[in-house]
Amino acid sequence: MFHFFSEMKLVGDGYAGGFSCGMTMHNSQTMEDFQMVEDTPSVTARVNSRGVRLIERRVQDGEAIRIQVSVENGSDAPITLEMLTSFGLKGVSSDRIHRLQSCWSAEGKLRTETMEDLHMEVSWNRCAQRVEKFGNVGSMPVRKYFPFLALEDSIGHRVVGVQLYCASSWQMELLCKEDETYTVIGGIADGDFGQWRKELQPGERFEAPEAVVAEGETLYDVCDRLVKAQHPDISEADDRMGILFNEYCTTWGNPSYDNLKKIADRLEGKGVQFLVIDSGWYGLSDRWWDCIGDWDVNEKRFPGGMKPIADYIRSKGMIPGLWFEMESVASGSVHYNDEDLLVRKDGVILNVGGRHFWDMENPKVVEYLSEKVIGQLKTSGFGYLKVDYNDTMGMGCDGAESPGEGVRRKVEGSKEFFRKIKRDIPDIVIENCSSGGHRLEPSMMALASQASFSDAHEIPSIPLIAANMHRVIPPAQSQIWAVLRAKDSRKRIQYSIAATFLGRMCLSGEIYDLSEEQWQQVEQGMDFYRKAAPIIRHGKTILIQAEPTGYNHPRGQQLVLRELGDRGLAVMHRFEQSGDVSDSLPPDVEILMSYGDGDSDFSAKAWLYRKKHAAL
Repeated sequence: MFHFFSEMKLVGDGYAGGFSCGMTMHNSQTMEDFQMVEDTPSVTARVNSRGVRLIERRVQDGEAIRIQVSVENGSDAPITLEMLTSFGLKGVSSDRIHRLQSCWSAEGKLRTETMEDLHMEVSWNRCAQRVEKFGNVGSMPVRKYFPFLALEDSIGHRVVGVQLYCASSWQMELLCKEDETYTVIGGIADGDFGQWRKELQPGERFEAPEAVVAEGETLYDVCDRLVKAQHPDISEADDRMGILFNEYCTTWGNPSYDNLKKIADRLEGKGVQFLVIDSGWYGLSDRWWDCIGDWDVNEKRFPGGMKPIADYIRSKGMIPGLWFEMESVASGSVHYNDEDLLVRKDGVILNVGGRHFWDMENPKVVEYLSEKVIGQLKTSGFGYLKVDYNDTMGMGCDGAESPGEGVRRKVEGSKEFFRKIKRDIPDIVIENCSSGGHRLEPSMMALASQASFSDAHEIPSIPLIAANMHRVIPPAQSQIWAVLRAKDSRKRIQYSIAATFLGRMCLSGEIYDLSEEQWQQVEQGMDFYRKAAPIIRHGKTILIQAEPTGYNHPRGQQLVLRELGDRGLAVMHRFEQSGDVSDSLPPDVEILMSYGDGDSDFSAKAWLYRKKHAAL
């Protein structure tokens, strides 16, 4: 049985041996000077000879444990941290690990490796420290990996998993040295990995990002417990799994009053709750990507501003939404070279692919965005805000004692602006988007009602990505695109619509060009989705049986089962060279409703079922 611990390293103290310097700061000289002063089931506190306190608090959260680590400088001199854990687990028995890899439009792919695969076997005389360290640097926390790790003991049938609540640079480490169990630590990316140092004056206190730990017999158990320990701030206006339409894949960045009116007219009476206007409503140029930062309405497209179209959308029974990339400034903006208001690195404005970043700690920036973003939403009557974020600050920036601390502080400024939006517009529905899924970590998800699961709009791997998200975010927040085209066959429509049963239904595309037969397929899917909504929202995913290994050309098939009490939802997608896996449905169930054919490659079928002999 593992036990919890926390640790830190101070600049100037020695590193551990075992050939590990430069790979880890674990077990440094700093920890040799700490003595235990409190050790209860909920609090562990240590203090060193100078009066520095290291405190770990643990709180039960459902079937998971929430951890909060802090440092208090009780000494009479400044100290400088270069490593602080958010969690530490010692003595974990494991023979394999599970991570979730992530790339743009290919988020959350499960990567499972044995300890032998990782070359993480203890050395023959226990003198060498083995280290597997991974993470992310920058302001896009889900890039290459999610801040997630699970260790499995396949013999003992136990899994322990961790989610880190960190929207800036983070790291996790797997270590072994003295025996055949493992130590796992994680937190802010340290001085080696993320160029992070944090100075604390006498009397100052610093809290590490939260972490949540859960155990179970299977990876499904652990992921369900971690996800259910997330407590997002869902708007009261978004409490019924409402269907959304986003016009981006209809106008491709060219929205206007006329084409939005046409969309709203076609959607009237269809039961769509939100109609979201995406990028391109602002700026004087058709190159909307160059106009980010000013947020002046394009009057050619929207005469009289945004209020007339927002009012029209509401008149058709839907809540209007608006897209912003509020933290960035593009080259066509009049603010592109406002040096005092933009993030800097090495004394000059940080430039990433021609994009600059607002300094979200600067009160003048907050004042400006309050007028341009919050003011526009309130004045025009929008009830939904899509927040996009399309590049990363990278290793760090100026403005703090280290580049890593600089980027952490800028990201915390962004999060505080999310909170300000909620304070100023309490019923606003916020969507967390970052080139799709690059900010799908728990501390950002806590600030939003929904999230873009990916920028995967029409590719065949959408069902794979949508299923992946079940391991790390609530499906009730995971917005899945179903882009509809006039050329779509019956099977293609079913394939697209069925993928949305793995999360929140988000429609787009050429909806005013669909035939009545095509609309019939869409509306049947919408009806199925509404009946499945309680299971999507509150259920537990008990199976993700996914055969494809490639996402560009997936082969095989996928079956996802999610259950709530005696009811279940099954969603099958078939790819190239596929087979029918409907015989993998649970035994002894009554089919209540089905959608789709699922009888050939690139087809889909979904079922709602009831267990005939469910335990009372």
